[in-house]
Amino acid sequence: MLTTELADYCLMKVLALSSSPRKDGNSRLLAEVVLAGAASRGYEVDIVDLSDVVTTPLRDCRTCRRADGRCSIDDEYESLLRDKVVRADALVFATPLYWYGVAGQLKIFIDRIFCYTTADHPNSDEIKACLMHKRIAVAISSEENYPGASLGVIAQLQELARYLRHEFVGVVHGVANSRGEISQDTVALDQAYLLGARLFDCTVTDYRLDSIRSGVVWPRIQATGLVGEARQARDSAAWLPTEAQVAVDNTVNR
Repeated sequence: MLTTELADYCLMKVLALSSSPRKDGNSRLLAEVVLAGAASRGYEVDIVDLSDVVTTPLRDCRTCRRADGRCSIDDEYESLLRDKVVRADALVFATPLYWYGVAGQLKIFIDRIFCYTTADHPNSDEIKACLMHKRIAVAISSEENYPGASLGVIAQLQELARYLRHEFVGVVHGVANSRGEISQDTVALDQAYLLGARLFDCTVTDYRLDSIRSGVVWPRIQATGLVGEARQARDSAAWLPTEAQVAVDNTVNR
């Protein structure tokens, strides 16, 4: 029988957000390999194509909000945020390299977080608590293999992770252009699989001069402790439907 700690560990949820407009794009395929690695450890995995659910960029919230403070943009962003993103213990951001930055859909997804975390939103405190303390991985595909090409993307997502108090686990950068060409970058595929398999295993450190250090680089990780604060926040958030209600909603919407 599984101990409670190990059972919780196996139930870790990993969500990939694919921002490529191509459903069979190279960055999406790379994200699928990351998820395969995560699934090999027993984690629950899912992937969402942002182009299907996020259709409108951020507007001026001062004029766009409803009277009760909620976002008035009528697409599936809020459902994605509420039912999938905040419930995930780890997020995989998948993007092709567009003009040395992230794809537009991912930028829109990030921008619109503002609507739900500013004080004007009636549930902003709950939402902020639910959004924090996740593990983050990034999957990038590009035609260029020049190491500096992806630095802008990595820097932006590292700072996003820092701001939201996520743990930035790693990046896999595959080289491909034509559809499906990523399958030839076997090094990147191997790295992607390992990244997914180690999402909750590897140590993430970000030291300062006065940081207290044990001197042990590979301590035993208490997996359930990594995201415990976020899970507690989700359990107590009135803004979120119950897991059972989400399951019902998903069944009805199929």
